[in-house]
Amino acid sequence: MRRAAVVFPAGAGAVLLALALGAAAPGSEAAAQTAAQPLPPLLPNAIQLNPSAPAVPPAKPAQKPGAKPGAKPGAKAEPQKPPEPAPEGGGDLAYGAYQRGYFLTAYSEAQKRVSAGNDPAAMTLLGELYGRGFGVPQDVRKSREWYKKAADAGSSDALFALGLMALTGQGQKPDEAEAARLFRAAADKGSGAAAYNLGLLYLQGRTVPKDVPEAAHWFEVASGYDLEDAVYALAVLVKEGSGVDKDNARAAKLMAKAARLGHVTAQVEFAIMLFNGVGVPKDEAAAAALFRRAALSGNAIAQNRYARLLSAGRGTGQDKIAAAGWHLVAKNKGLGDPMLDDMVAKLSDADRQKAEALARKWGG
Repeated sequence: MRRAAVVFPAGAGAVLLALALGAAAPGSEAAAQTAAQPLPPLLPNAIQLNPSAPAVPPAKPAQKPGAKPGAKPGAKAEPQKPPEPAPEGGGDLAYGAYQRGYFLTAYSEAQKRVSAGNDPAAMTLLGELYGRGFGVPQDVRKSREWYKKAADAGSSDALFALGLMALTGQGQKPDEAEAARLFRAAADKGSGAAAYNLGLLYLQGRTVPKDVPEAAHWFEVASGYDLEDAVYALAVLVKEGSGVDKDNARAAKLMAKAARLGHVTAQVEFAIMLFNGVGVPKDEAAAAALFRRAALSGNAIAQNRYARLLSAGRGTGQDKIAAAGWHLVAKNKGLGDPMLDDMVAKLSDADRQKAEALARKWGG
């Protein structure tokens, strides 16, 4: 039995920074769905033993502990509940309190540690609290002062935080050159997030001269810390042969790693590579599973590609109702497909209603 034709353009989602890499890869929807912009930098983690681990966001960053939702600024907060006990065998009470949203406790414990002696981690935490206004009034000047003290004491997180302040112009005039200097210093001390951001500056080439090979180097450094954005960025450069030798097999390995780490665009890219057999043995079933995973994460390209596979029965069982449902979800996001429009038009009224119900469910 002849299989229905399903063609996926290679690199349909591979758009990292159009400003640096040029036009979007084949498929106009790629540009729409993978907007070319720097991925948001990681927040400095005040007391993180493993620099590759992402920071856990505070429990309630929008208000001080004890304040009722919607309370007016300056309203008296209710008494702060006591923090959870520290883990047996010790533990970092200041950082643990910060992670749980007990910012007043975090501030108090960090102050105690700073008063007791040179403690760059506690200094960095104080810089974070003042910078974000958690538990204390927001004060950019004090935040920078604490970060500088921590940086002088050897904290890579503090150097990274100062780099972000220079880059974004927080309390100062934006200065990319200074940000690059600070990111490099932090990266040399083991900050994967700083290495990634330094790579972005070299890739964009605005104030810092554009240097794609140097960008690739720093992305590779950051990839060693399992930062999904860095792994994906390096995979795109290797796949395109930009700043590094073009190597589909290596690109596939990197794209697979980024996909495993949870990078949704990498999941789409690797699924396309699997389906087409680029740099990796062709595996339509694995491609369909990965498209489905990315589709459930809300990626319109994945929703469209998975709809095509369901419609044709490639890599998964044929299911035209589900295919129509995913197509309608992607179409509502602006990603049309005349072929799938024709398929939906041929459904019975009952089946079309089922597809619309699925689209409402999957589209949120």
